[in-house]
Amino acid sequence: MAEVQIKVPSPLRTFTNGEAKVVAEGATVGGVLDDLVRRHTGLKAQLLNGEGRLRSGVTVFLNDEDVRYLEREATAVKSGDVVALVPAIAGGSSTGWSPPRAAGDSLTPDQLRRYSRHLLLPEVGVEGQQRLRRGKVLLVGAGGLGAPSALYLAAAGVGQLGLVDFDKVEISNLQRQILYGTTDVGRPKIEAATARLNNLNPDVKIVPHEGRLTSEHALDILREYDVVVDGTDNFATRYLVNDACVLLGKPNVYGSVYRFEGQASVFDARKGPCYRCLYAEPPPPGLAPSCAEGGVLGVLPGLIGTIQAIETVKILLGAPETLVGRLLLFDAMSMRFHELKLRKNPDCVLCGPNATQTGLIDYPAFCGVADADTVPSGIPEVTVEELKARLDRGDAPFLLDVREPGEYAIAHLPNATLIPRGQLGQRVTELTRASELVVYCRSGNRSAQATRLLLDLGFNNVRNLHGGILAWAEKIDPSIPQY
Repeated sequence: MAEVQIKVPSPLRTFTNGEAKVVAEGATVGGVLDDLVRRHTGLKAQLLNGEGRLRSGVTVFLNDEDVRYLEREATAVKSGDVVALVPAIAGGSSTGWSPPRAAGDSLTPDQLRRYSRHLLLPEVGVEGQQRLRRGKVLLVGAGGLGAPSALYLAAAGVGQLGLVDFDKVEISNLQRQILYGTTDVGRPKIEAATARLNNLNPDVKIVPHEGRLTSEHALDILREYDVVVDGTDNFATRYLVNDACVLLGKPNVYGSVYRFEGQASVFDARKGPCYRCLYAEPPPPGLAPSCAEGGVLGVLPGLIGTIQAIETVKILLGAPETLVGRLLLFDAMSMRFHELKLRKNPDCVLCGPNATQTGLIDYPAFCGVADADTVPSGIPEVTVEELKARLDRGDAPFLLDVREPGEYAIAHLPNATLIPRGQLGQRVTELTRASELVVYCRSGNRSAQATRLLLDLGFNNVRNLHGGILAWAEKIDPSIPQY
């Protein structure tokens, strides 16, 4: 007889004493199910009809393969196999867990109505909703990930939401940042987000922290919150958020997206690894493009940001199982999730037993990046006004566009040649006949790196276009789309 693990869905766990996984024995799937209902007699009426056959509202999977339409009595099993029961569901059911008791005032009649679907869940109820009302969550970044997280956390009734952001709403944000509308374009994100969230749920206290999160004030800001949600889009801020959370003993709900792929986890050094345990160092500058450079499926941040909101709510409720120690990967093209187990790094400089870092550091320097508006020193440059004057005189240099093909398709300068930054080293022979080069990208940083590379390779007459094509669109040709 094989010993098989049975996955029990939440609607059926009242019949297994709240257990999500139980064991049954048998030689076939049918034999395993017969043993299951003998061990847990309440399941018999839920799974089998009066003739002893599996009900049509229940599907059975063996090692993730549907065996409903196979002959159950003839489908052999072996020890270590997993059988999953998947009934049709229309609502929630108890899992046998409830949140720790929360002392305090009872909910008002309006709150009872607003949160009624939460209150129906035994895992939340009035006590859980009171815990949410007392929760304080900081969202670092009010963009693609922060937007859905903020909406769902406000709707859930989290008592205080802090928002950290320095940017203004751009029309290119609206493809994925569902917190904003067309009339918000040009408005500070903090201002637009506060108005939208206050309208969604006036119970929630919105605390704006306008500006970039920096080492100088990060600890002071994060100290006031119970959970931190990482909605950042750059490595310098991501490491800053992680390090501040470790130093303060706060859970860090992580999410990231790129093109069609996303990641989510919960980093809590008190219980498991931190972000540095997973990635001790950032990748070299330019190796991992931003969404502005590489693109992102607009729906994808909605999914990952919602997962972050779910994990945040579970942490506030005191749920026994979160993504601590697990990295959840999602591929939208194949529509598949994959989970990896994470371990604490015993040599982690921040949370390991022999940690050497005891405070915050210079994160732009650590990640090898300058300020977003600063080009590395020693790079010769030309302004868009100077380039325009030369083009008007017919004195045109060789224009080299080092962005990606998708960016080039959105907008490019006349007669520019496209060689993406990552291909430049292999295609440099295509430039040997150019007596003078002007290199440009979106904002001037990637092209500055490309200019440095060309100078190192012996190209003497090469300059970077200051501000990139965004500066050209702003100062020379407003008809060029900005992205």
